[in-house]
Amino acid sequence: MRERQESEELQKQYLDFLCNLLKDREYVALAYMTGILPVKKYGQHSALNMFWEYSMTDQKALEEYTGFTDIEVKELCERFDMDFHYAGSWYDGYMFTRYRHIYNPRSVVEAMICHRYSSYWTSTETYDALKMYMDMDFDGLRPDIVQMLGGGRVTVNTRSFQNDMRNLRTKDDVLTLLIHLGYLAYDLEREEAFIPNKEIVREFENAMSVGGWTEVMRVLKASERLLEATLSGEEEKVAEGLDQAHMEVASVLTYNDENTMACAINIAYYSARKDYRIIRELPTGRGFADVVFLPLPASGKPALVVELKYDKSANAAIQQIKDRQYTQALDGYCGEILLVGVNYDRNNADKPHSCVIEKMEKV
Repeated sequence: MRERQESEELQKQYLDFLCNLLKDREYVALAYMTGILPVKKYGQHSALNMFWEYSMTDQKALEEYTGFTDIEVKELCERFDMDFHYAGSWYDGYMFTRYRHIYNPRSVVEAMICHRYSSYWTSTETYDALKMYMDMDFDGLRPDIVQMLGGGRVTVNTRSFQNDMRNLRTKDDVLTLLIHLGYLAYDLEREEAFIPNKEIVREFENAMSVGGWTEVMRVLKASERLLEATLSGEEEKVAEGLDQAHMEVASVLTYNDENTMACAINIAYYSARKDYRIIRELPTGRGFADVVFLPLPASGKPALVVELKYDKSANAAIQQIKDRQYTQALDGYCGEILLVGVNYDRNNADKPHSCVIEKMEKV
């Protein structure tokens, strides 16, 4: 099905063979088939309905066997003396109905054996395959990918997918295929797709770096400087960096609102992913903090709480962080916290972004 994508007649013969071999045969007690996609839908040949399908869009009773659970990874990290928090940022993120933390098992094993966290995805797949699907850009696929790269989610209809890698007719078909291939995670309850972890973000970055995504790549390359300016409290440089990031991201997206700004912020701080766990809309008990950067234990960096305002002021954003006590939601964290207030003024064409940075200590 993967290597003979163009041979539809051959695929049809294979499906006929399966149907004749297995369906309603007295000699068949149980047939177990495994592959990267569910059984291909092909007109009347979708009548291979005697299978119970367990897939990346619905694992049913096999959730815990789809990958490693957090309990299993924690045990492996203890055995191999590896940091569990870094394992999560690299390989976690596949969210199922009962098991909310599922890890890429092959990459976890490679990391334990090599004693180093890195991207091991390319040992089984190359980013060329991902780039081919990203470049299709059906009815807004590119803006959705940028939205997910910025830490957001997109709604996807997985039911129209024909379970093959060739007959892709809509954006939803491409997104569903990327879910089955493991490039995207899927929340069945909310019917939303998202990029699960740092390893997969690297694959998207590799695919974008070979052309066609120049606006986003400029933002990613500038992210290290923006993070350094934020940590050193250089408010003017941060505002200038966000101006550029917002402009570049908005040129790809089809809207220009608070969601665009939040997406731009997350992409602008792309380089922070190596030292931080980034949480959008962290529940605080008195609202939601727009973006929170929680440092990984060994990073030695302060936490960041970022509040975004639209046509108000950066000081108003800082005051909201304080009034609603957003920092109290950082359970288990003690140490320096940077409060970052950002305002976007649509009426100020020369300098649309302003930034205020304050330091505090959480004990």
